[in-house]
Amino acid sequence: MSVLVDAHHHVWDLAVRPQEWLAGEGLAPLRRSFTLDGMRPEAEAAGVGASVLVQTVTVAAETPEFLRLAAADPLVRGVVGWTDLTDPAVADRLAALRELPGGARLVGIRHQVQGEPDPRWLLRPEVLRGLAAVAAAGLVYDLVVLPHQLPAAVAAARAVPQLTFVLDHLGKPPIAAGTLEPWAADLRRLAAEANTAAKLSGLVTEADRQHWTTAGLRPYAETALTAFGPERLMFGSDWPVCTLAASYGQVVEAARVLTGGLGADERAAVFGGTATRVYGLAP
Repeated sequence: MSVLVDAHHHVWDLAVRPQEWLAGEGLAPLRRSFTLDGMRPEAEAAGVGASVLVQTVTVAAETPEFLRLAAADPLVRGVVGWTDLTDPAVADRLAALRELPGGARLVGIRHQVQGEPDPRWLLRPEVLRGLAAVAAAGLVYDLVVLPHQLPAAVAAARAVPQLTFVLDHLGKPPIAAGTLEPWAADLRRLAAEANTAAKLSGLVTEADRQHWTTAGLRPYAETALTAFGPERLMFGSDWPVCTLAASYGQVVEAARVLTGGLGADERAAVFGGTATRVYGLAP
């Protein structure tokens, strides 16, 4: 079994800080601490040998903590952190993060755009300025948006063509509702921008969490595969959020089934090559 890259997972320690988002409905199983040591056996059993650790809260102290974790643990090859994009000194903030222990593992920045009430938040002048600074720092920007925010993501990708945008969880399509449009059309518009990629992640929790099937996920995965191609699509577990619907191993197996029609090289891209190239992951 070849080594896989998990391009999207989280950890949090409730003894360090609360995760206020866990107060949401249906999230009770996640209201405890999750660590790399907790994920490691499941990841290793699934053949995962490298990962990208992704921010969870808009708290500046989290990113330095994640960088220290990455510096100490060879499993974490990259960190997608957080900084305030609207800060006029965002370029200096990014440079300072790079100087911290583990700073070389900083590969991207993310903001919880899905929680912004303004559907065009990404297009605010101060945000676009911040996105340009992310690009200038040689980093990637992870998009965590809801389907109605995809049009703004398309416009942002066009406005900052020098920045690579990576769409998390395929933009959270309405899988439980069983509908494709207008999500699919907007996804294709985003994929038409050459500076975009996407993660085959987070799908089991957008489906009926108790009764999801790979057949139910397939139309959404195939839409993404057709739009982005394997060279711009990457696997992510979304652990531990995925555990609301499936185990780590089940998520990996579902992704294998959904990409079963690809050739060996194409599957290698989805399960490692794309993430390694897009994020510039260290060997």
